[in-house]
Amino acid sequence: MTRVGIGIRTATKRKERAVGQIHVYDGAGKGKSQAALGVVLRSIGLGIEAGADTRILLLQFLKGSERDYDEDAAIAALRKSFPHLIDRVRTGRSEYFGKEEVTDFDRAEAHRAWTVAKGAIYSDLYSVIVLDELSPTLDLGLLPIAEVVEILQSKPAHLEVIVTGRDAPAQLIEIADLHSEMKAHYHPEAAAQGIEGIEIYTGDGKGKSTSALGKALQAIGKGISQDESHRVLIVQWLKGGSGYTEDAAIDALKKSYPQLVDRHRCGGDTIVWRGKQQDIDYIEAQRGWEIASSAIASGLYKTIILDELNPTVDLDLLDQEPIVRSLVNKPQDTQIIITGRCFNTPAYFNIASVHSEMICHKHYADRGVDLRRGVDF
Repeated sequence: MTRVGIGIRTATKRKERAVGQIHVYDGAGKGKSQAALGVVLRSIGLGIEAGADTRILLLQFLKGSERDYDEDAAIAALRKSFPHLIDRVRTGRSEYFGKEEVTDFDRAEAHRAWTVAKGAIYSDLYSVIVLDELSPTLDLGLLPIAEVVEILQSKPAHLEVIVTGRDAPAQLIEIADLHSEMKAHYHPEAAAQGIEGIEIYTGDGKGKSTSALGKALQAIGKGISQDESHRVLIVQWLKGGSGYTEDAAIDALKKSYPQLVDRHRCGGDTIVWRGKQQDIDYIEAQRGWEIASSAIASGLYKTIILDELNPTVDLDLLDQEPIVRSLVNKPQDTQIIITGRCFNTPAYFNIASVHSEMICHKHYADRGVDLRRGVDF
């Protein structure tokens, strides 16, 4: 049967799989580390919901402590809320360098990080291990790829491993259960308009909503370290039902930071198909936009996530012109994150400062592997 539209499916209760998978997020686009942090938050939230601890290790290669990184605030927010669940290790020097600039220090730091990783993998202490920037570490020749591949292949069955960074080696991709590429798109109009703070995550690959959750964490972390004014609003379209992937994650955020996080959902609990839209679909889409547009104009929020706005526009449930006008006139210090796949390109893509397309090269669901709530859907 030919697909004629876009729909968001409610996450239904199904058999949980016991086997953890190897995720690889690479590419030149933005969102790799953010997606990993979003998965971490989902996993923690689901663990809290189930009454079980989900312990996480964030191990960062090539990210020395002498420099601040985008994800630092997000990790700070996580560690403040869940100090007993999050461990973080940073290694390497803080500046970029090429293969011709590799030093003994770089090799020593890479091996130090890998020693920590091996111990963590076999410790049985962790549910999720994030190996941030492992891919470029391998591409630089700082670690033996064969050994890394062998260790990852022999990891405990329950352990989820998330690898991020550009230039993932072919041997790593070969053993990955999921490979999602973040492809950067550049729009000359964005530079001409000079609109900063509008980021779009689209495509058929994994990482769109998780990147948005990472951004929410980042904004909250900034608020914690400054004046707690970095309020976050999450508006979700096509998600009026229950049992969605990010529910537990957002609930965990709201419980930890009730004064900083607001959430509104709209839509029904069934898939909306092109040509079969109902009156309620238009009403719910417009309700969501009225909330979002008022919030954008108010200046009360530092970060506003417009989750699944793209497919809502693609299904003709909302007009593009008011959206473009609202985005163009947003407060300078308000950050807008827009997510969701779409077949047609909305006009507001041309004014985004960041447009990252998630391309799915490999997914274990294609092999019939059961998906796991909180990590996969």
